Amino acid sequence: MGILPMDIDILPPCDDRIFKLILTAPEAKPALLSLIPAIIHRPVTDVIIRNNEIPPGDVDEKAERFDINCKTEDGTQIDIEMQASRIEEPDGGHENLIAKSIYYLCDLHSSQTSKGRPYHELAQSYQVTFCGYTIFPHCEDFINSFSMRHDKDNQLLTRAINTMFVELSKLSEILKKPISEMTDLEKWSVFLRYAENPDHREVVNKVIESKEGLAVAGELLMSVSKDERERAVFRSRKMFQTDMESNRVQIQRNIAAALNEGIQQGMQRGMTAGKITIAQSMLLNNEPLGKIILYTNLTPEEIESLRTEQ
Repeated sequence: MGILPMDIDILPPCDDRIFKLILTAPEAKPALLSLIPAIIHRPVTDVIIRNNEIPPGDVDEKAERFDINCKTEDGTQIDIEMQASRIEEPDGGHENLIAKSIYYLCDLHSSQTSKGRPYHELAQSYQVTFCGYTIFPHCEDFINSFSMRHDKDNQLLTRAINTMFVELSKLSEILKKPISEMTDLEKWSVFLRYAENPDHREVVNKVIESKEGLAVAGELLMSVSKDERERAVFRSRKMFQTDMESNRVQIQRNIAAALNEGIQQGMQRGMTAGKITIAQSMLLNNEPLGKIILYTNLTPEEIESLRTEQ
């Protein structure tokens, strides 16, 4: 069950839309009941998916980031995002992506009803971002989780809110581990990152065989990959993203060219203004025409015009 044939083209489960389709289908609950405990490090017996309708198939859909918003039997809230394509930010960093995750986390936690109960009894909230590229290059671990702690002594303030980034770009060493030694989150990450790649399908299939939830996810991925409509939507979204990237690069080039041209024009105007100021001063001191031309490189006509103005 869920084994991926070696000779079939599989859609990438790390694509945000495919990711959502294989984890929010009615029959996907065993997969979620496998993934969520791997994230929060405790058993989960039930999970409810909330507010996860995929928008209508229009052009705007291609730019959407889909999320999986769910709640466990004890009220714990988990919002799981897939960020496959790199978000280009002005400084080349990832401040906007990180800030967006924090915003989603705060919004998720404050969405709980506090009426009639103390704030400390609110359920825990988790914001989890699976990312196709590296966010924290200085960290070797592919899992980077954050909580609220004291700035100096690292004392934990609260376990109420938690955010996690799972960098799928850092799995090369994980692939070398025996399947029996992989953690559940490592197995899920290998599946999400490499299921589409025939070169790693043997390892992916061993991962799938090791967990019932991953077997369910593999079966759903096969079903989505065979769906011609979904394949067409995937191709369309990829083309849209490629076009957007091409347009972004061209816009950046145009802006750079315009800025460079503006700088050159500004420098030229500044140099001309400086020459005029020098010429005016020399005229007031009755300097000879030839000397003014030598110092300013202005033409005789330009200098005579300045003399007339004075």
